Amino acid sequence: MISPTYDDRGLVPCVVQDAIAGTVLMVAWMNAEALRLTRETQVVHFWSRSRGALWKKGETSGNTLALVELRVDCDGDTLLARVRPAGPACHTGATTCFFETDDGAKDDGVPAGEGAQIVARLAQILDARRDAASGEKSYTRSLLDAGMPKILAKIAEESGELAAELPEGPDDKVVHETADLLFHVMVGLTARRIPIERVFAELARRFGTSGHVEKASRK
Repeated sequence: MISPTYDDRGLVPCVVQDAIAGTVLMVAWMNAEALRLTRETQVVHFWSRSRGALWKKGETSGNTLALVELRVDCDGDTLLARVRPAGPACHTGATTCFFETDDGAKDDGVPAGEGAQIVARLAQILDARRDAASGEKSYTRSLLDAGMPKILAKIAEESGELAAELPEGPDDKVVHETADLLFHVMVGLTARRIPIERVFAELARRFGTSGHVEKASRK
């Protein structure tokens, strides 16, 4: 097991990263007891400097951090916790605490153009809409409420539209239809409560990429 170097207060900073999307979620502090509890429970614990007490991330909000892997930096004085977040990491409700850019702009913390991050964020949104109060209306919720026959019909419809465009259709149309098909497939996975991480893990298994993703999918 890694043995970090604690400062004179017995603390070490811990950077928290979404193991699938790669997004840096937050930075907090651990002491030896928080690190022990994190290892034993596989749920990330920290030391609150303001309260002078241990705390499990998400103990009141439910937005816990399931541990995938712990790493230590080259100097041994900073930890990296790769996790699967159960909800927004920031107390403001943002995906990450790092949602403000240097020019003062604010976003949801998911950089535009990062494919895996966009897919992972979409999966979180679909889960939230599935689990929202039944009175909340959205296209996604209407599909989920209609059930698998409606979802399958949309997947078949979008698959046919993509097949029609793919051979010789305009590039923009092919991209549009591909996005439609991926979205509806993800709605189907959401209805089945199958995390998109399991699909990432299967791709990793097939193509020999990092086994850490597969480990994450089994949590």
